[in-house]
Amino acid sequence: MADVRFIEAILGGGGNGQGRTDGDPDDGEALDAYSQVITRVAALLTPSVANLRVTRRAWQGQDADGGGSGVVITPDGFILTSAHVMAGTDRGSASFVDGREFGIDVVGTDPLSDLAVVRATGSGLTPATLGDARRLKVGQLVVAIGNPLGFAGSVTAGVVSAVGRSLPTRAGSVSRVVENVIQTDAALHPGNSGGALADSAGRVVGINTAVVGPGVGQGLGLAVPINDATRRIVVALMTEGRFRRAYLGLAGGPRPLPPRVARDVGREAGVEVVQVVEGSPAAKGGLRPEDLILEVDGVPMSGVDDLQRIMGSEAIGRTVAVRLFRDGRIIALDVTPVELTTTTR
Repeated sequence: MADVRFIEAILGGGGNGQGRTDGDPDDGEALDAYSQVITRVAALLTPSVANLRVTRRAWQGQDADGGGSGVVITPDGFILTSAHVMAGTDRGSASFVDGREFGIDVVGTDPLSDLAVVRATGSGLTPATLGDARRLKVGQLVVAIGNPLGFAGSVTAGVVSAVGRSLPTRAGSVSRVVENVIQTDAALHPGNSGGALADSAGRVVGINTAVVGPGVGQGLGLAVPINDATRRIVVALMTEGRFRRAYLGLAGGPRPLPPRVARDVGREAGVEVVQVVEGSPAAKGGLRPEDLILEVDGVPMSGVDDLQRIMGSEAIGRTVAVRLFRDGRIIALDVTPVELTTTTR
């Protein structure tokens, strides 16, 4: 089990303070200033980024080697990585730039957020400081640290090229969209998955997850953001080995509200129901396609991420009020979410 102090640090975002730096580089030399930021972040974070190696069972009984990167989040061995890095295995090894190598065991994985937590057998590791991706701006400098193509401690830099992107994920028969994914032009290669995407202060704001575009290192990179939602997932993986979600059984997307409704509720957008799964809690509660969801459990809905954010374990089996706009009027329905499983339909 993780020390409660470290769990509180993850939830609070304070980390161990190692990511905080004082003083600014000399503004007189722009190139030198840029270089100083990159080298400072690299020196700060490289000891916290592990090279993960795993062996997973492949076709026809043959073993296949794979791996990626991971970010140390507690001194006693908890490492955050991508779920797809650990897919098909429950153990492996983690090596660091100082030459140390430890065995690792999978603590918990959540394919629907593409996050996993593993634990190294060693202690005295250097944890990174977790930041907050909500503060990122398009054009902001970011640094990616990982182990692309097996080259440990590799550093690339770029900018946040877009925010608010979506990443489709799947676990069994269940698919989900990870919202507010970070898009960056910092060069990523196979092996970068699970590594750190950091801001100029050395705070980890994302976990690198995918390369977009043809060929190795071409196109754009995506990173799962570090924010309140992902912090809850990480803590659940550390303490329970899984993250439980509530399930409504609908598909939807953001849609502008009619002017009169917008004036009445004081916001511009809601969530339009595109599809309702037959026999699901949403169907049993009376939701229909083309309904415009305004609130769920008293929480305003402006996008699908708002809905996903409140569908945590605390909503399972608890009746929630859904306020929506239908046929020219605002109505309220009661819906009772169930637990999402890989066979939920």
